[in-house]
Amino acid sequence: MATLHSKPNFSHAQVVEMVTRLFSLTPSEIRPLPSYDDQNFYVSCMEGGEYVLKIMNSEDSKNPSMIEVQTYAMSVLHQNGLPAQTALRNAAGQLMSLEEMDCGNGVRKYLVRLLTYLPGTTISKVPLTPQLLYETGKMAARMDQILQKMEHPHLGLLERENFIWSLSNVLQLEAHLNILEGDPLEEVVKSVIHQYKTSVTPKRSNFRKCINHGDFNDLNVLVQPDESDGHRISGILDFGDMNSGYYIHELAIAIMYMMTEHPEPVEVGGPVLAGWESVLPLNETERDCLYVLVLSRFCQSMVLARHTVRMHPENAEYLMISSRRGVHILRQLWELGKEQVEKVWFQSAAQFGDKL
Repeated sequence: MATLHSKPNFSHAQVVEMVTRLFSLTPSEIRPLPSYDDQNFYVSCMEGGEYVLKIMNSEDSKNPSMIEVQTYAMSVLHQNGLPAQTALRNAAGQLMSLEEMDCGNGVRKYLVRLLTYLPGTTISKVPLTPQLLYETGKMAARMDQILQKMEHPHLGLLERENFIWSLSNVLQLEAHLNILEGDPLEEVVKSVIHQYKTSVTPKRSNFRKCINHGDFNDLNVLVQPDESDGHRISGILDFGDMNSGYYIHELAIAIMYMMTEHPEPVEVGGPVLAGWESVLPLNETERDCLYVLVLSRFCQSMVLARHTVRMHPENAEYLMISSRRGVHILRQLWELGKEQVEKVWFQSAAQFGDKL
């Protein structure tokens, strides 16, 4: 999460100037795109082509090597047939440039990239059919499988040992539990953290390691209509949370976020799991820990959203959108219990697989 005042605030005129100067292109249309930490613009050019100009916040811009790894990961996925953006080289032959500007809080430096534009709408805006959920699980598994084979001189930066959004660092939430004092949710979160300590941490050595996208959520997956009146995945966005983790982490994250967009959240796990296991079948330990890891991701989302609201109250509405529904789903999963939820997930996954 970027610090206060680190988000860029480039004007329309400055964006036109940058695109013209850096990429020798003539913008015919420019419009802002949503972003919390950074500044994104849709750019259509007279020379042809649609792009996204991404201006990184000044904090993340201090680590160009990390942005380089993320940009490279996107290109590797694209080369392997997955719908990821790629960066265009600027007039100097570079994939990114460092621009200086005073956005009202002193002169700061911002990394700028021009990325290919991916058509589609976020998966949050379409019906989550079992088939689309299956494809989501399958895409997440294929993505991690490809990322794990990636080679880059700065790959070690993805270790991110203290990265609070990693599912390896759920215990870091204990430092923020005061944010829940007096809230009935406190009991649930403490219970989940205890289950994580006793049933996940001792078994982590049996998880298979990989590189995680880390934020395969309902706003970072794009879809387009397909030929059968359904939808197909047309884009994977936002690689800012990439980290060295485990395959089971990516699956838990995907299930958790798809649950927040489904009218019957418990039913999400089966088809997503079936899609995942069509590529990467889970081992016994991973299957046993999936339930607690999904709950743990809900806890991360709930606690860290509230912590950030306290730090940046001006962003409360944005941050609490998924958090409000997440509270209800977390409590539902916790009350149903591990045995009942796993029964639904694993039986549904098996039945879905049998139909294919």
